[in-house]
Amino acid sequence: MDLLLAGDIGGTKTSLSLVNAEDPEHSLYHCRYASQDYANLAPMVGEFLAQARRELGRDPQPAAACFAVAGPVMETRGSGSEGQTAKVTNLPWDLQSSQLAAELGIPRVALINDFSAVGYGVLALGDQDLDTLQVGERQPRAPIGVMGAGTGLGQAYLTWGEGGYQVHASEGGHVDFSPRTPLEWELLRYLQKRHGRVSTERVVSGQGIVAIYQFLRDSQWGSGEEQLLAQIESWEKGAKHIDPAAQIANAAMEARDPLAVECLRLFISLYGAAVGNFALHLLPRGGLFIAGGIAPKLLRLLHEGEFLSSFLDKGRMRPLLEQLSVQVVVNAQVGLRGAARYAANLL
Repeated sequence: MDLLLAGDIGGTKTSLSLVNAEDPEHSLYHCRYASQDYANLAPMVGEFLAQARRELGRDPQPAAACFAVAGPVMETRGSGSEGQTAKVTNLPWDLQSSQLAAELGIPRVALINDFSAVGYGVLALGDQDLDTLQVGERQPRAPIGVMGAGTGLGQAYLTWGEGGYQVHASEGGHVDFSPRTPLEWELLRYLQKRHGRVSTERVVSGQGIVAIYQFLRDSQWGSGEEQLLAQIESWEKGAKHIDPAAQIANAAMEARDPLAVECLRLFISLYGAAVGNFALHLLPRGGLFIAGGIAPKLLRLLHEGEFLSSFLDKGRMRPLLEQLSVQVVVNAQVGLRGAARYAANLL
């Protein structure tokens, strides 16, 4: 029985899973790690395989591995170097599939974009893995769109071809941020002073939640809860144990900080607008899936209307977008499942 190793590598966390090649949908052993605690991927995988050996009571050496990477993946060609290279966008990791294969003793190793993995994963999802924001109508063999905010902002799309759907990676989350309202223009100018160019990912992501909160605070939009303000200030001074985006989201969901509430309202609106722009580019009549770690945690806010209102606010194109099926992926393992499906094809 061949084993496969699947990995979902993000700027905040990395999930690793061992699966049976004949049943890649179900994990035999799974662990999650804080990505920034490791200098690179190989030491983490080595630790994972050692843990799996103790837990499973046998050698868990995989026959193939696929790592889904939050960042652009490049194909390499040349003597002794065929495969893929990747640089994780929000980590100082440079990955090479051939080097990982040699270091880990795994015969076949592939690197794919993390949202490509989500693209492969959504093909295996059931109704229990999805939450519907807009029913719309899904057309067979039509393009499928996948987009989602987490540490960054990922995108991928699927098109029908010989043998089924083909998955295509995208770095569309790094397009220029386009403000729509006076408040968003002020946000853009605030971020330009800090960073120069401002991408959509800069505002529609976990880091975007923090940036919006900082903007509202520094613009004296209103008063905030002292405890949350102190936590954000501590994080700004280097307190790495604080997750500022999570703290802001919790304060907003509990309605105990006016700045956090406005921050999430603006974030949800920007998120919906960005997904609407993506939908206009692709026209995903096969379905539009909102993935990433943030959407499932903010489902109540997504259903309150601001998200879809911004998504549909495209002038004469509104009726076109109203026809699309829009669903949130609530299965947190979708990227791992996609990576496992890809690894199975390597055998």
